[in-house]
Amino acid sequence: MNTEFIDINVDVGEGINNEFQIMPFISSCNIACGGHAGDLKTMRHVVRLAKKHGVKIGAHPSFPDKQNFGRKAMNISCAALFTSIKDQIDNLIVVLKEEQVRLHHIKPHGALYNLAAIDSKIATVIIEVMKSFLLPIKLYVPYNSVIEKLAIENNIPIMYEAFADRNYNADGNLVSRDEKNALIDNSIQMFEHVFRMIKFKKVKTITDSEIHILADTFCIHGDHPNAVALIKNLKIQLAENSIQLR
Repeated sequence: MNTEFIDINVDVGEGINNEFQIMPFISSCNIACGGHAGDLKTMRHVVRLAKKHGVKIGAHPSFPDKQNFGRKAMNISCAALFTSIKDQIDNLIVVLKEEQVRLHHIKPHGALYNLAAIDSKIATVIIEVMKSFLLPIKLYVPYNSVIEKLAIENNIPIMYEAFADRNYNADGNLVSRDEKNALIDNSIQMFEHVFRMIKFKKVKTITDSEIHILADTFCIHGDHPNAVALIKNLKIQLAENSIQLR
């Protein structure tokens, strides 16, 4: 059986303080950089852990809203949003330069991520931020989304992202966190969920239908109650099926 390679990413620096347990089992991370969580101290701590374990580092900007953890849409002008996102990423870049490591990717957080998938105005702000950087930084995007199409049109390098710990609706969107069946918290179910997406490019929805999906990187949220165990078990089960991380 030929070996396949994927990426597993985790949102970190969000105050859970489990990064030292997670880093050995992942290949990329998304570091909160002050919008919904995090500050220079937490960024520096997580960057050093990622550097130690050879984990690729991404910025995880959000709406500037720590009160709601970036999970609610904000009424904010495009100019103000651009400035906030750019400042958040620049703060992380300061730390990365200190630690002599590079920024690999950018992945928006929470409501910003969800809106960018369907709202061209929000997606355009993020694309403009990406274009402001001279280096070829990747953008993590959901498959078949507005931001994906804008990124391709603007020659922004992308990686398709799917969610290992979240269920999907029949329209391809994630099940709302307000619903009881939003999260996947069983390791066998998570492996089957991810394996189906890797091998067959299909995701099983909550209505038991299957829809097409592309994924280069799979996210498990660092604030998931069983994050550490789920990530460790997923890596083991993938390896047993000739799927490795890189």
